Amino acid sequence: MAETARIEDITLASLATAATEKASIEAFRRDVVDASKDALVLVDFWAEWCGPCKTLTPLLERVVAADADRVKLVKIDVDKNQTLASQFRIQSIPTVYAFLNGQPVDGFQGALGESELKAFIARLLAGAPPAPGEVDAEAEIAALIEASNAAMAEGAHEDAAAMLGALAQEFPDREPVAGKYALALLAAGRTDDAAAALTAVPAESKDADVTRARAAIALAADAVPVDDLSALESEVAANPDDHQLRFDLAGALLAGGNRDAAADHLLHTIAADRGWNEGAARTTLLKIFEATGLDDAWSIRTRARLRSILFS
Repeated sequence: MAETARIEDITLASLATAATEKASIEAFRRDVVDASKDALVLVDFWAEWCGPCKTLTPLLERVVAADADRVKLVKIDVDKNQTLASQFRIQSIPTVYAFLNGQPVDGFQGALGESELKAFIARLLAGAPPAPGEVDAEAEIAALIEASNAAMAEGAHEDAAAMLGALAQEFPDREPVAGKYALALLAAGRTDDAAAALTAVPAESKDADVTRARAAIALAADAVPVDDLSALESEVAANPDDHQLRFDLAGALLAGGNRDAAADHLLHTIAADRGWNEGAARTTLLKIFEATGLDDAWSIRTRARLRSILFS
């Protein structure tokens, strides 16, 4: 794990002012200190001979470019800027310092992964203070959840799970964090890990994401994939009144991610015989609503279809 960089006692006043260093000092003042009053500035101390730098620097460039309006990157070659490196007590590279409002506010040594780097930036953009014991937990949680939501929206489910997993370790008593972590794991296809992520959450939890995740885990446990889905569909077509066959088909479709078709078959069974198998079709449909989210547009539409059947 990357070691947190020391940032105390680093001020402009401590920078060397020798004539040979004047140009680099002025460039640092302009490109880092002044620029950090309008954006987050990351300062990457690196060198040509540094192996880990060759991994981190391109990653920094890519992540910063994706948020260029709010984040800037300044690269400092320690071999060509030895006074700056000395004043910042650079003992190993790569080392990255983050500047906001003209001051260094955080930093790290060593190469981070992309998800860790995005989480680091998101926390700083949210304004959460970094010092141990002084971190605004709510701001940090909100920042990382925002970053994980963005990753989920982009389909980067493993990145979202990595962010939320770190957050869940830091705040193990936060049910909303555990719920979102479990949902990210489910999206990544890691059902067993999702179940494990919720083991410490009380069974009576009312958190919406915990409820969704538990419903999705239950559905995954009940779903039985079939080897030949088309053959099962043909059987249902040939035996439209066989509720068990249709129910099995709905489960297979759900296991394959076809929620719409699964719901259609469950609604068909409810319309034909709502009490079949002690209401199994309706019970499964309600679990799907829970897993999807009761306020989700799909759930609202499908619940309306269910109501029209039940009250017709």
